[in-house]
Parts: sequence; C-alpha cells; structure tokens
Amino acid sequence: MLETSARLLKLLSLLQAYREWSGPELSARLGVSTRTIRNDIERLRSLGYPVHATPGVAGGYRLGAGAALPPLLLDDEEAVAVAVGLGRAAGGGVEGIEETSVRALAKLEQVLPSRLRRRVNALNAYTVQIPGNAPSVPPEVLTTIANAARDHERLRFDYTGHEGETTVRDVEPHRLVHRRGRWYLVGYDVDRQDWRTFRVDRVRPRTPQGPRFTPRELPENGDVAAYVEKGVNTAMWRYRATVLLHAPAGHVAGLPLGLEVEPVDDATCLVKLGGDDLNGMAVWIGFIGVDFEVLDPPELADHVLRLSERYRRAVSRR
Repeated sequence: MLETSARLLKLLSLLQAYREWSGPELSARLGVSTRTIRNDIERLRSLGYPVHATPGVAGGYRLGAGAALPPLLLDDEEAVAVAVGLGRAAGGGVEGIEETSVRALAKLEQVLPSRLRRRVNALNAYTVQIPGNAPSVPPEVLTTIANAARDHERLRFDYTGHEGETTVRDVEPHRLVHRRGRWYLVGYDVDRQDWRTFRVDRVRPRTPQGPRFTPRELPENGDVAAYVEKGVNTAMWRYRATVLLHAPAGHVAGLPLGLEVEPVDDATCLVKLGGDDLNGMAVWIGFIGVDFEVLDPPELADHVLRLSERYRRAVSRR
C-alpha cells in the first residue's frame, strides 16, 4: 500500500507539472506497466482528481479543472519559490492581487516545514521592495495570454496605441516579459507579418481564441529579454529621441542602461531612447553622466534647457 500511495503521489506530481502525458511516457517515468498506469489513473479519479484521457496513438492523460482545487504537490525549492513570488505579488503589479496574495501566502506559510519557513522569512526580512507607478494588469488578462502561448493558440485582442487609437490585433503569442513594473507580450503579428512587443496593460483579449499555430523561431536568437529591452527603449513609448553622447560607445555599452548604442567615432556615439514624459526623459539622460546633444526631437531639447536653468537657479544663491 505504501508503494502504491507513493506512486500515486508521484503520478499526480507529473500530471501537475506537464500539460499532457502519454501512457508509455508515464510508464517509463514510474517504472510500471501501462496497465498499472490505467489503474492508478482510476484511483486518482476516485479521489476526485479530474484526469482526462484522449484515445489513439497521439492520445494521453492530462489533469483537468475540477469543481474544487485539488492539493498541489511541491518540492522544497518549488514551495520557497511560490512563497517568495506571493510575497512579491503582494507588493502590487497585478490589479487586485495584493490582498489575495497575502491570504494565499498566509495559508502556505502555515503548512511550510520550519526549515523552509526560516528561508522564506529571512529572504522577506532582508529584502526591500519599492513599489512602482506602472499601470497594473488584471490577472485574468495575464492568464489568458499565458494559456494561449502555452497551447500555441492565436490571440485576438483590442490594442490601445500611444495616441489612444484602438486596433484589433491577431497575434501568435510567444512570451510574457516583466520589466521594471510593466508586463509585455512578445508575439508574431499575423496581419503585419512581423514580430511585435505589446504593453499588456493596453491589451483587451477577445474570445474565443484563434486557431493553433506552429511556434516560430524567436527574435534576437531566442533572447526575448534583449528583444523587449530594445523595443521598449524606442518604439513602445509615446516619445522617441536620438541623443549624441560625448563618450566612447564601449563606455556607454558597459553601463546598465539597456540602450542600443551606435558608434560615431572614437569619442562619441548615438543612442535612441523613448519615454512617455519629455521632462522625465531629460532628467534620465542626465543620469548617464556624460556630455550630450539632443538631436531629436526639438521638444526634448527645450525640456533639457528648462531643466538646466532650474538647476542653475538652485545654486545661484550660494
């Protein structure tokens, strides 16, 4: 009985970790016959776990959604990761999730072994989280996008652009990226036949989902984070600027700024950046710590000039 119980727990853990398993795959993982797998599946069903079976050569088993949430099986590292993630979620970023995260974290900490509870408490006690002012995203939007990406289903949604215009997009979703308080969707725009990065707070999914698709090769040699970083620094913002920096390209590229740097000569380089607020962009450029010239747009140059006058007045009385 102990061997059977342990096997059932392992089987349940496998079903929770992957969307679908074939009978031979589960048989190989657990070291038993496919007939034993079928019997164990029936035992799980009798315990209330909704395990669905698809017949045929391409068929398999998957854990479906039931009337009640079944117990989750987590190893030590998974339990710590979930607890830490809930603690971070309680600090905001996803609309309406703060209070829910606190309740879920309290339930999890109640059943954590003492050795894991100490690890989680130490990390939370010695970590400071500064909330951002980025717009929050409804959790159902994130889960809709993530499920479509997982199942390779095209996603149709209304998208609000920089100027407030709304367009309908038909996209093959590939990855969700969280960057500095904002959520981004990287996907292949079917109508425009090119890769695009979308701010998720501007996405309103339509249902039902579109047809299934075959995943494409991701841009930037699969480095989705680099692709989003490059797009966010330019096209994702209301304003875009080109600035000449009086510093070698190697010096600027070595700074943790996430900018695309184009060398001009041994002493100067060009960078392109974007933002929703021109005054904020003027302040941010100053953080680079080198002399610069604003080439475009002229409105940004005006903000830099006003900012410099404000700084001069701040010290003129000394």
